[in-house]
Amino acid sequence: MVEFQLPPQLAEMARRFEREGGVPVEARLASTVVLLREPYEVYLIRRVATMAFAASMYAFPGGGVDPRDATVQPGWAGPAPAEWAARLRLDEPVARSVVCAAVREVFEESGVLLAGADADTVVGDVSGPDWEAARRALIDRELGFAEFLERNGLVLRSDLLVPWSRWVTPEFEPRRFDTYFFLALLPKGQVTRDVGGEADDHVWSAPGEAADGRYTMLPPTRYTLLELAEAGGIDGALAAAPARNPADAIRPVA
Repeated sequence: MVEFQLPPQLAEMARRFEREGGVPVEARLASTVVLLREPYEVYLIRRVATMAFAASMYAFPGGGVDPRDATVQPGWAGPAPAEWAARLRLDEPVARSVVCAAVREVFEESGVLLAGADADTVVGDVSGPDWEAARRALIDRELGFAEFLERNGLVLRSDLLVPWSRWVTPEFEPRRFDTYFFLALLPKGQVTRDVGGEADDHVWSAPGEAADGRYTMLPPTRYTLLELAEAGGIDGALAAAPARNPADAIRPVA
């Protein structure tokens, strides 16, 4: 068991939930992506203070599953949805939605697109005005992710995602997520950028340094950083991933 100090506002929330006999809300399905680059660094964004969840906290890009992620089949490369279903121990449509959400959310929140014209290619720079307009349309849910890929002649590169872990928000929180964590290498030719919206800061940092207290973050983020620091490098993290069970939920308690 690993113990972390809860931020004061969360500690008080936990005490109140226990004191009042609170009833936990259902956890919403979500995905998050830990972007990695050499020399061994991870990408973090800071949620704006007005966010209902993880306000002013540093986190990895990610968010909730869009219903269309489950109902519409995008162009696909890499392991088939059925293979993802077996790896994540989910029904196939749900597994597909989790993977789609990971790729969509990392594009929305960092400007990095894990897609290509075919199974052997990845798009290059996607920071131009047309890409930015499409990214905004995805955020506003004016455009579905499958439609976005089709318009641009792209397939989702599911093989660029490496499943790592699964965290479920503690029962005392009013907004809860059942979140699948994935690793992904920053594609060659692409850059992360300050896309604004739900984040007001972003940083690349060595995992151990990011976890040393200089950035305010929730326990799942810090614990993942400590795990990655222990791996020693990108090769070590990727080598460790297949032995992990990303379907087993980690359920923190206060």
